[in-house]
Amino acid sequence: MDPLARVALLNIKRSARVLLYPQSWHIQCRKLTSQQIFDREAKYGAHNYHPLPVALCKAQGVFMWDVEGKRYFDFLSAYSAVNQGHCHPRIYKAMLDQAKTLTLTSRAFYSDVLGEFEEYITKLFGYDKWLPMNTGVEGGETACKLARKWGYSCKGIPQNQAKIIFVEGNFWGRTMSAVSSSTDPSSYGGFGPFMPGFEIIPYDDLSALQRALDDPNVCAFMVEPIQGESGVVVPKDGYLKGIRELCTRYNVLWIADEVQTGLARTGKRIAVDYENVKPDILILGKALSGGFYPVSGVLANDPVMLAIKPGEHGSTYGGNPLGCRIALEAVRVLEEEKLAENAERLGHVLRNELNKLPKDVVTLVRGKGLLNAIVINKKINAMDICIKLKEHGLLAKPTHGHIIRLAPPLIITEEQIRECADIISKTILTYN
Repeated sequence: MDPLARVALLNIKRSARVLLYPQSWHIQCRKLTSQQIFDREAKYGAHNYHPLPVALCKAQGVFMWDVEGKRYFDFLSAYSAVNQGHCHPRIYKAMLDQAKTLTLTSRAFYSDVLGEFEEYITKLFGYDKWLPMNTGVEGGETACKLARKWGYSCKGIPQNQAKIIFVEGNFWGRTMSAVSSSTDPSSYGGFGPFMPGFEIIPYDDLSALQRALDDPNVCAFMVEPIQGESGVVVPKDGYLKGIRELCTRYNVLWIADEVQTGLARTGKRIAVDYENVKPDILILGKALSGGFYPVSGVLANDPVMLAIKPGEHGSTYGGNPLGCRIALEAVRVLEEEKLAENAERLGHVLRNELNKLPKDVVTLVRGKGLLNAIVINKKINAMDICIKLKEHGLLAKPTHGHIIRLAPPLIITEEQIRECADIISKTILTYN
């Protein structure tokens, strides 16, 4: 046998042993202790995150394992990027098949995959055009650029006067534009001066929105249908319909940020489907790739999308063949495995169990589908609760200090949901 072929065969067999014999895989995985991993990151990495103290080295489905071999239920899902579960075999195969064929051309040339994905996603969501990017925050930036360009070329707003309205408690990333729209001091503090033309109103307040839209220079209103990072804040029924009616009346584009709430997480394909309304610009990301690769983008109809001409916006990696193939399979998995339906059904089960928790510890339970949160009594440290949950085999993370988001992969079963609810309950009861 050719020497190179022999080496390749040995590598394949070695990989197969890793998959078939998890103990031997674990021995290879555990080269460092958790503490050594924490210390290495602290020494060589920027201190821009405060992770839960767990060093993960493997994941499959709804589970993750640390370097010591302990197994955990994942109740964060990489901020809803792995709705399909970790390392989904169909997405993995699609990635491998494409990776050995063509990964990147840049948009200087056509590829045989981009148009295939564009056709699929536009027909699925009912829009004319798709503009691909990579990360969720790039999707938000793209939507803002589209809205401004449309405002000048279609609405007739005077140059450099366009305004975009945001809401308090929003979160769509940490670029300069994103933090310019933030009301969270930890996001914007120390990073000024900020982007002009951004205004902020209260969330879930149609009267405030109407007052803001009275300004003829407003080109867009950007909002999450459910505020994720703010603690899974769900608006009153009718808020989304009201947004649609007001934006139509005032000739303003409605931008729906569904990077986290979209793609089956809340029990619908996208969260705006709960009120059967359609935004002018829809931002998608995170689970668009099932956790394999950064893929994001925006959907819009021709009058909006074609306002931007060649050379006015783009990305070297946006729309690359590897990302498109992964995203195509990731969305098909969501659809064909009926993960939105599973999320809606099991979300009710989870909230029913969470609502049994003592009110002096868990003051509020809220959410839709499998995007949920428990609000913790402010006298109790939510991070301490998450540390105890970790010790009991469940990984979750606080947001805004006293709120714990609970968002498992959408492939989770009812038996697993009830087991996790039991873990949460036993942990919370230690504070009662």
